[in-house]
Amino acid sequence: MNVINIENVTKVFGDRVLLDKVSLGINEHDKVGIIGVNGTGKSTLLKIVAGIENADSGNIVIANKATLAYLPQQPVFEKDETILDYVGKGGLKVDSWEKEGDVKTILTKLGITDYSQNISTLSGGQKKRLALARTLIHETDILIMDEPTNHLDNDMTQWLELYLKKYKGVLIMVTHDRYFLDSVTNKIVEIDNMQLYSYNANYSKFLELKCQREQMERATADKRKNLLRNELKWVMRGAQARSTKQKARLNRYEEMKAMRGPEQQKQVEMESVYNRLGNKTIEVHDISKSFGNKIIVKRFEYIFVKDRHIGIVGKNGCGKTTFLNMITGREEPDSGYVEIGDTVKIGYFTQEVENMNPEQRVIDYVKDIAEYLPTSNGSISASQMLERFLFPPKMQYTPIKKLSGGEKRRLYLLSVLMEAPNVLILDEPTNDLDISTLTVLEDYLDSFTGILITVSHDRYFLDRVADRILAFEEDGTIRQYEGGYTDYYNKVSESRENNPANDSANDSAKKENKTKTERVNVRKRKLSYNEQKEYDTIDGDIQSLEQRIAAIEQEMLKKASNYTELNEMMEEKQKLEGELEMKMDRWVYLNELVEEINNENSVI
Repeated sequence: MNVINIENVTKVFGDRVLLDKVSLGINEHDKVGIIGVNGTGKSTLLKIVAGIENADSGNIVIANKATLAYLPQQPVFEKDETILDYVGKGGLKVDSWEKEGDVKTILTKLGITDYSQNISTLSGGQKKRLALARTLIHETDILIMDEPTNHLDNDMTQWLELYLKKYKGVLIMVTHDRYFLDSVTNKIVEIDNMQLYSYNANYSKFLELKCQREQMERATADKRKNLLRNELKWVMRGAQARSTKQKARLNRYEEMKAMRGPEQQKQVEMESVYNRLGNKTIEVHDISKSFGNKIIVKRFEYIFVKDRHIGIVGKNGCGKTTFLNMITGREEPDSGYVEIGDTVKIGYFTQEVENMNPEQRVIDYVKDIAEYLPTSNGSISASQMLERFLFPPKMQYTPIKKLSGGEKRRLYLLSVLMEAPNVLILDEPTNDLDISTLTVLEDYLDSFTGILITVSHDRYFLDRVADRILAFEEDGTIRQYEGGYTDYYNKVSESRENNPANDSANDSAKKENKTKTERVNVRKRKLSYNEQKEYDTIDGDIQSLEQRIAAIEQEMLKKASNYTELNEMMEEKQKLEGELEMKMDRWVYLNELVEEINNENSVI
């Protein structure tokens, strides 16, 4: 059943066309992720669908009697309102013990426990979580959410992920969190060059389908260019347009010449700038920090090593930003001290965009930092850097006040990198940055030769850039874990399973005895005849499937302009990929089983 119809919608801001006669149908149970470069109109599209803004032309048709809840990127609150007042004001009658219990459960899950607290005393992150709570509390047919994971720590994000996966209605959201997109959505809508491109897929599958679409577009454009060359040869012969046939051919040439080919999506590119870092970097000596009775950091000792990429995680309000401020000298520890080496040059990307004059032109803002930036291959101008960060020449001479929130954030990131730091400190860099910018920032950080210290709740980003995790615990202890976020999460989960907090010594002894008994029983087990046969041949089966898939992909490139054959090959490829996934699952199972049996036999 069709729930929302977007029909020929156009939206213009000043001289910028964001949406140009776009149409889209959203069906029952669709969970849609809207993606695109900052400034392309993602938030605007959400507001138009939610009825917050009007389109310049076109219509939004929503199914009769469908109810809707909208989470803005920047929620607005009235003065002297309490948390429960705000929740009730949203149209929810908290008039029963059961309903109030539901409300308080969601608020607690999102880190809000003082329900009578005045909203004016909340931080920006707490206010965003409160708005999220009110949005979720309502029983609606349609949920529209703009950056719902901003200001959520990892535990909250995972809870929200599970909540939305179970949600029965239509979900439309803008988010940069790629793990979140991959897990929750079944439809991706990309805004590109004022148009909407829809894919019935989660984020991983979208990437594959988009690649195929662009390949087909390039093949069609190449074919058009060949036809255009032939027409050009004919025109160059000086043919006179005397007959109707000749006039028609000239008209066709002009039409083909006016056609636009597929536009390559611009990439945010940045050469890693080297600035020598001496032997002495940043040394943290036994620092402690508290606010009242709340311990932020307790006796932490650490030396930041060159080329180390550190990810910092912890619950909201645990003191991660305070820790960064102590490293940079913006705050003093209660005890202990921080030493900074003479060659250290810190670039600090804070949560709030700093020092931007709204009347200043974009190009002048960057030139105030550096007109040229030295790189390993020479130097690059401020204007060239802006182009690489998706600010074309025309946009460079517009005042900053005309930029969207995400564009300002991207410009601020560029300003920090233009300082050529050898210690880069990023506080929640994934908030308000689009996926394209994040992807190339990650590529830049791959080749960054200095020290990286980043606070982030984006699990994908931490997996991508961090090689060590510093985890803040509630008692002010900071623990170290090797690897990215997933490595850290798996180690913590394993530790919790093996060492539950309420285990007594006797419980531990019983557990150990039980484990020993299980080992004796499992020790006698071996692979069955069929399992052994499958284990001996599965590597070859996987290799064969991978080769067949690769051959089909090569053939698809040759047949990019033949839609019938391309669809047939795509169906065959999807079937083979399903077989490969099943084989890979069996491979993992069999290898783990063999390893388990071997380990148990070695204990005997």
